[in-house]
Amino acid sequence: MEEPKRRNWQVSWICALLVLLVFLVFGQTLRFDFVNYDDNTNVYQAPEVTAGISLHGIAWAFTHTQVRRWAPVTTISRQIDYELYGLWAGGHHLSNVLLHVSASVFLFLALLELTRFIWRSASVAAVFALHPLHVESVAWVSARGDLLSGLFFMLTLLAYARYARRGESKRRYTAVMVWFALGLMSKPVLVTVPFILLLLDYWPLGRLVHSSQFPRLLKEKLPLLGISALSCVATVFAQKETNQFMDHIPFFMRVGNALVGYCVYLGKTFYPAGLTVFYPTLKNGFPVWEVAVAILLLTVLTRVAWVFRRKQPFILVGWLWYLGMLVPVIGVVQVGEQAYADRYTYLSQIGLCLAGAWATAVWARKWSLQIAEQGSLVAAILCVLLAVSYNQTSYWRNSETLWRHAIDCTEDDALARNNLGIVLFYRGQVEEAAALWRQALQINPAYAEAHNNLGYALFREGRTNDAIVQYREALRIDPTFALAHNYLGIALFGQGRAEEAIAEFQEALRDNPSFAEAEARYYLGLAQFQLGQSEQAIAQIEKTVDLQPGDKVFQSELAWMLATAPRISSRNGARAVKLATQASQSSGNTNPGILRILAAAYAEAGEFPNAVQTAQKALQLAETQPDTTLANKLRREIKLYQANHPFENVR
Repeated sequence: MEEPKRRNWQVSWICALLVLLVFLVFGQTLRFDFVNYDDNTNVYQAPEVTAGISLHGIAWAFTHTQVRRWAPVTTISRQIDYELYGLWAGGHHLSNVLLHVSASVFLFLALLELTRFIWRSASVAAVFALHPLHVESVAWVSARGDLLSGLFFMLTLLAYARYARRGESKRRYTAVMVWFALGLMSKPVLVTVPFILLLLDYWPLGRLVHSSQFPRLLKEKLPLLGISALSCVATVFAQKETNQFMDHIPFFMRVGNALVGYCVYLGKTFYPAGLTVFYPTLKNGFPVWEVAVAILLLTVLTRVAWVFRRKQPFILVGWLWYLGMLVPVIGVVQVGEQAYADRYTYLSQIGLCLAGAWATAVWARKWSLQIAEQGSLVAAILCVLLAVSYNQTSYWRNSETLWRHAIDCTEDDALARNNLGIVLFYRGQVEEAAALWRQALQINPAYAEAHNNLGYALFREGRTNDAIVQYREALRIDPTFALAHNYLGIALFGQGRAEEAIAEFQEALRDNPSFAEAEARYYLGLAQFQLGQSEQAIAQIEKTVDLQPGDKVFQSELAWMLATAPRISSRNGARAVKLATQASQSSGNTNPGILRILAAAYAEAGEFPNAVQTAQKALQLAETQPDTTLANKLRREIKLYQANHPFENVR
């Protein structure tokens, strides 16, 4: 009885220590901001997230994709976060930390159930908890899918260990299926898990001693393989745009990148230096000699693992775990602008740690190392990992620190320069931002977003023609770039080219990005109103008010149209008064332009005394500023209202 009790205390203390270590490194993220790298589309500008948790939101998560990925569990977790924390970034970071803590603890418990070795399991879990390669998955709010799929993967391992060790019951197997399905609905990176379970059947479970047992164990995995297949189908449909991009990358180049990627991840596991958020893909792939070296290294390591398969089977299992869990993200079937990413090692690296921990224990016995010496070695490794991870995490404090570090780590990172430029632009450092966007375009002339951003900077400087050139180049590269259509329309509208502007706004709305829809509709309405298309214009501005009901600009513009439309049948004085009153109250009743609109609305509603009084107040404010043009307009309009006439001229 004494030994089980002592073991339980050890397990409890190890779990508590894992929690402490994770918070020592990642607790700092509770003070961090969101970053301008997918956090907008995933969280704070995603209507399906900022609506909070609801039955409608849950249904949406299961029937739609978010950022070209069907991951309903991840989307629902973000909805819950918004319900709890709103747009406090620290709360979203806290959820990430808690998920990583849970994954680390359950990894330890799963390995303990699988192997019965407490300290080796603890060392693997501790490295998993602290390794710098995992900083991206924890410190980046948008990497929620990594953490959720990781947690459910650990629960799948634990459930499978209990199924294999405590009795092959349907109830226990159902638990395996449920956790596995939840993991795939968090992120489809788990599609190779059935093969990992087959590896565990070989070691440490010992269920695959003879080849004759393989068919039964494979048949046992068929339900899991079926779930994986369904996840693959859902992923293909969700990422069809990405797959079209993949078709432009030669297959052999993808294979070469994947082989080198395996070696890069291996190197960063043992020497985690120069880690950053983005590693650009080489335009022509890796050099042939690098691919050849990668093939040689992977072949030698696989051969070594195979040679040791009988005496030290954990080496082969750990190595194949590493290779297998990277398959979905290594770049053969999933390719983007990144050559590789730190977060892709979140689960695959466990295989290397597993092989390393058990091999170290075996070799330590062979070399007669004492337990204290082994413990000191592990403690030293963990201290180094803790220090490096703490420093690496600090770069995620905000967008500026993240992208400045990325530029320091990579020579040709156009994305880092583009995103840092966005930070500086919104800080008012327009020239510095434009310089960064030009650098990004020198690196990658086909970078549509950088062209669009540079165009916006030029437009802000009054260089409208130069801005139009940049917008058109962005659209030549990406004809479906809705934001570029929108900005081009605004520039054309400013030049009085209303018909051309309308075409661009309609293109923007055809692509229907949620971040541009309201603004595109607003300017489309202005252009239509300028061309005398009152009814169409009012319909567009009505939609902008529906999209952003508290926006005083949209409210006042709609009120103006309803009060002053050339066609009397398009006017609605009562609604115009309501909208203009709300807009004026939002501006503290001190904006002469909005008060002018309210006066016109009163006049259209037949409330001429209110119209005169409001217009006179607007006139006093306009003369104080001073705004001579507005004051002259108001004097003419006051005479109309005093004569009990509504507004008769467009602005």
